[in-house]
Amino acid sequence: MISTTVHLLTLFIYAAISVYLFYCLLRKTPVNRRWLLSGTACALVVHGVSIYGLTVTEQGIRVGFFPVSTLIFWVINAIVLASSLRKPLHNLFILLAPLTIIGICASMLGGNSGPQVDLGLSMASHALLSILAYSLLTIATLQALLLAWQHHQLRHKHPSGSVSLLPPLQTMETLLFDMLWAGVLLLTLSILSGFVFLDDMFAQHVAHKTVFSLAAWVIYVVLLWGRHRVGWRGYTAIRWTLAGFVLLMLAYFGSKLVLELILIRR
Repeated sequence: MISTTVHLLTLFIYAAISVYLFYCLLRKTPVNRRWLLSGTACALVVHGVSIYGLTVTEQGIRVGFFPVSTLIFWVINAIVLASSLRKPLHNLFILLAPLTIIGICASMLGGNSGPQVDLGLSMASHALLSILAYSLLTIATLQALLLAWQHHQLRHKHPSGSVSLLPPLQTMETLLFDMLWAGVLLLTLSILSGFVFLDDMFAQHVAHKTVFSLAAWVIYVVLLWGRHRVGWRGYTAIRWTLAGFVLLMLAYFGSKLVLELILIRR
């Protein structure tokens, strides 16, 4: 009962944030950063309580598809909130708040599925690096989507509409690549820790995850190289960012979806 109540309270706060942001977007009025960040901080506190009840049990930590999904959303929101104190990233909540609502609803409907494990220090470190890498690269993808929308609006000569609420195009691109650099660094450490701490990264149950993760890593590294050597930007950077994200999500969520929600039910 308490868990359900906390989930519903979390949904209510994120829904209020979403309504406020879309109201500002439709009215083309600036967002009150103090209200937005304060509301998000409250949402994170309640969200954290619900995650604890969902993932931590007497038998260990539940690492199923839905519990980890909602944990990743919490990390993403926390990173954006902290970064928004210094950089104009609060606009990402326009996309992030509705996605978080979907993730929480999925975790409620999915129930307490997934295995329960007692993570040692090495595996906990690998899991933490993976979650942080996925979170930062997800934020970069959301930034790329906003950047694509901004490019589209400017190309069709709508600079004074709702797109005017976003930072300048050059600032948006700089933020995108800052997050990509940080995300790729963490993804590199995550992959290396997997090879060090796991017995076999190409074992049957994790081979697809390893292949997709390495493919995503290559995509991101090529993108950063292209930015540094050739000056890639605009739609080129956006397409490569989205391609890397698709592979990365197939690596993690695709493998867990198949293993936990499809194969187990056969």
